[in-house]
Amino acid sequence: MPERTAPRLLYLAFYYPPSRASGVFRAYATAEHFVRSGWDVTVMAAPHRFFTDVVKSSDEALEARIDPRITVERPPMDYFSWETDVRRFGRFRGNAPVAARRWYLWKQRRVFPERYLSWATASVRRARRLHRRERFDLTIATGNPFASFAAAWALRRLARIPYIVDYRDAWTLDQFANADMFPPDHPAWKWERRVLRSAEHSIHVNEAMREWHAERYPFAADRMRVVLNGWDPEFFDPAAAQSRPAPEAGLRYGFIGTITHVQPIEEAVTAFRLLRAMPGRGDDVLKVFGHLGFFLNSRAQLRRELGLDEEEADPPVEYAGPVAKSRIGEAYADSDVLVLMTGGSRYVTTGKVFEYMATGKPILSIHESPCAAEDLLRDYPLWFRPESLDPARIAAAAAAAGDAARHPDERRTKEARAYGERFTRARSLEPLEAAARAIAEAGANGPKGAAA
Repeated sequence: MPERTAPRLLYLAFYYPPSRASGVFRAYATAEHFVRSGWDVTVMAAPHRFFTDVVKSSDEALEARIDPRITVERPPMDYFSWETDVRRFGRFRGNAPVAARRWYLWKQRRVFPERYLSWATASVRRARRLHRRERFDLTIATGNPFASFAAAWALRRLARIPYIVDYRDAWTLDQFANADMFPPDHPAWKWERRVLRSAEHSIHVNEAMREWHAERYPFAADRMRVVLNGWDPEFFDPAAAQSRPAPEAGLRYGFIGTITHVQPIEEAVTAFRLLRAMPGRGDDVLKVFGHLGFFLNSRAQLRRELGLDEEEADPPVEYAGPVAKSRIGEAYADSDVLVLMTGGSRYVTTGKVFEYMATGKPILSIHESPCAAEDLLRDYPLWFRPESLDPARIAAAAAAAGDAARHPDERRTKEARAYGERFTRARSLEPLEAAARAIAEAGANGPKGAAA
């Protein structure tokens, strides 16, 4: 057998393209970065049916960009908690629905407390078969779902494959309420301790998230790292985003991303009505580029909250629709001020803030404080933050940001662009790849953490 030259990575990423979930670009970029760094990468992802039949939302263009050197496996899963069509029930559920539900709930209580358990179990079976043919040097699991963490833990137990877990989201922390996600006796706590005790490293998207987990699980604190998100030069060229406001036209305040219920939509819409009542600002508009929610059934409500269905001659909000990632530069070029509207949380950074900063344009924050994005924006020269979510204060901050766009200071703009350029995705991922390579080169048969 020829000697291997590339380390082998098993990447457990349920929300991998064609997913349109908020964290898909972190998953996509991680696999791409590793394969470009010389790894042999196999991804375990969700079945296509999950995106076409369950969430009814997908991004085939992003899937088409996956590096052909990456092997993508899509283990099967059951759709018990999503399936409502009795014609698609299996024989057991169709003939004994009560017993089938009891069995399903028993697995949630006794095996793993998440409805993605069947996918994780199938991933473990498939990974073990692949590992017997040619061993994996490392598993990286990204959550959510956190069944991927359990799968990585099981593969360590069954096949001695060391693993790293990447907290794209928090598992047991409600990031927006700053509270525990589960009651004290919930099995998720036991599973999280088990996973972290055996992991080589756990990765977190910001320092606040790392600190929370380090305080909760001090035995694993020395193996916790921060890997920020970042902007992707593959999809976004900041030079393509440059533009100047038209001299006689109103300013365009661009929100670029996905609108969801956690964002202060009502306050933002009210603030832009107030802004347009100011002298010389009657034509300013909040322009929304992106999807309305992640699921079909959320769109109607979000349209109402944005006032898009009101019969108004000159509304303060304009909906531009979704923008393909390959054309994202056009959305930035069509924006004079960028609006960072998110659910405020010291644990949530948001991914768009990195692209926003790379443009060097004024950024208007509309969110509660503290917010983890503020840790990055604090040193950004063109950041405008109202003192609260009072619409009048938001309108005043929007006016100041608009003035900065209308009468730019070239020195501040240059400093803003230079600051934003530092946060490329590849630069963020380099320490993770280096840590992973050290594990692979050590030829470890088990992780540093103790067996659970």
